[in-house]
Amino acid sequence: MIKVLVVDDSPTVQELMKYILTSDKDIEVIGIVNNGIEALKFLETMKPDVITMDINMPYMNGFEATERIMETNPVPIIMITALFDSTDVERTFQAIQAGAVSVIEKPVSVRDENYKEICKNIINNVKLMSEIKVVRRKFLNNKGSNKLLKIEAKFNNDFADKKVVAIGVSTGGPPILKNIFSKLAESVNVPILVVQHITPGFINGLIDWLRQETKIPIHIASNGQSILPGHIYFAPDDYHMEIMYNAKIVLNKQEKINALRPTVSHLFNSVANAYGKNSIGILLSGMGKDGVEELKFLKEKGAVTIAQDKESSVVYGMPGEAVKINAATYILSPEKIAEFINGL
Repeated sequence: MIKVLVVDDSPTVQELMKYILTSDKDIEVIGIVNNGIEALKFLETMKPDVITMDINMPYMNGFEATERIMETNPVPIIMITALFDSTDVERTFQAIQAGAVSVIEKPVSVRDENYKEICKNIINNVKLMSEIKVVRRKFLNNKGSNKLLKIEAKFNNDFADKKVVAIGVSTGGPPILKNIFSKLAESVNVPILVVQHITPGFINGLIDWLRQETKIPIHIASNGQSILPGHIYFAPDDYHMEIMYNAKIVLNKQEKINALRPTVSHLFNSVANAYGKNSIGILLSGMGKDGVEELKFLKEKGAVTIAQDKESSVVYGMPGEAVKINAATYILSPEKIAEFINGL
């Protein structure tokens, strides 16, 4: 059984969460508490496999509680938040930076038109995140130095004729992207394409959050848009993103791959076919294998390929699988990845 602690100050949401979670035979709710302080006390005697955490609560909110839990008694934490509240979105990414592993939509009522989909998403997230072995996340709170690192000599031959950088990332991605983007020089002269697996409705909040840390323009990609050097483009919700030979973005609603849309696989394939050796593929923290085979395809096409190192990954699924099949030219920390891109 997957043991879950529900942290929320609303009695209605508490009961609804318990009803949703226990509707699955593999999940057991072992505790319900009203705020972060009660959650910390609960963890002194009980060890849940997963915590679902609200944000706005009295005495100690979800952001503070997540930070404290990940510093003292790490447990996979899923943030449950209202999509319509911009303050919630901002705090959500702060909580992810502190160590929360996922963000999903809060159920409001059984009469909600999206109720069944929300329930399915909550149950799937709890099952997936229960498998994660979390560690203390203090490193995610460290903004680090914006001073550019010295380029290592071994990179020098890999900078020639690179015209695009493609990044794939999933669980734990927002703070890692923040770490990388905050260290990029304004003079970076290649376009950067990003697929980030994230709960629908949060991509705008993520981009607003990342914009606070870098002067490099960040956009949600649009169909037919021409990519420009020194700009970052994110795949929008529920669209695969690909790049064409003429440097234009194409968005489509082709079949989901492993229940995902957008997928890293789709982006990497298009980059390999359009740019080949003139590209760089980067696979960051995340569960599963999205983009792994395609990173190897990029490498076979002559591209430089990078997998995030285990020490800095929140979840060493995607990059770890890439390393196993020798798909990565380099295995680097987020700081070194920023250094590499700056070297272009």
